[in-house]
Amino acid sequence: MKKILIIGGSGFIGNALYKELNSYFDTYATYRTDNPAFEKNQKFFQYDMELEDISILLDNLRPTYIISAIRGNFNAQLDAHQRIIQWIKTHQSKLIFISSANVFDAFSNYPSYEYDKTLSDSVYGRFKIKIENALMRLPTHKYVIARVPMVFGSNAPRIQEIKTLHELHAPIEIFPNVILNATSISKLTQQIHYIINRSKKGIFHLGSTDLYYHFDLIKEICDTLELQDPIFKQVYDSNNDRYLAVLPKDNKLPKNLQITTQEVITSVVIQ
Repeated sequence: MKKILIIGGSGFIGNALYKELNSYFDTYATYRTDNPAFEKNQKFFQYDMELEDISILLDNLRPTYIISAIRGNFNAQLDAHQRIIQWIKTHQSKLIFISSANVFDAFSNYPSYEYDKTLSDSVYGRFKIKIENALMRLPTHKYVIARVPMVFGSNAPRIQEIKTLHELHAPIEIFPNVILNATSISKLTQQIHYIINRSKKGIFHLGSTDLYYHFDLIKEICDTLELQDPIFKQVYDSNNDRYLAVLPKDNKLPKNLQITTQEVITSVVIQ
């Protein structure tokens, strides 16, 4: 049985992945902040990347798959990923790295495909590129880079934020010129499950198959949530339309694992 370790198993994506994979694989996860529920669960390990060396946990657990869904201090993350990369070089193990559409945020004229050159104007995007580049120096069978756009779902942080802003009668920021794609947490976890099951390798773009304006996406999500008279603050970061979308060309998943933006919108009310 494949043994999986999810780094960042207490976060939104990491915890959803744990719930999806735990019934099928020997699945473990890490959490940082004290949490009685995780402490009772024998498959969760407390780990603080700013204070501890991940190699010790890897030596003890010897996972065949490591999924990185961790958040936090960028320098500490870089150090942890360098240690993971060194470890998988000498073990029968591979890393699935949850990356971001932001690795392309300096390109604005078209959507991005798996093997397009990465370039970012943001600190977050450049940080993700550093880890991607380190991974791409390994043999391809040693890694999966899963580039993910905005992730939605009924309990997604973005949805909680929209609901909170609405309750406070505060404006919800929207970018009228940005064209993007998105995904749902349930589809993302199914896609990662498939990637593990089929021993896939390389780079995957895990977003919806169609593109939407950010304004239309958020407006339709508010309609679906039945939020009355939401206040929108339109933010124009350029005069022209700009793309922040990751589409698959080389590594397409089966039809049942693809998702449309309309399905993403519907997912915000499905428990």
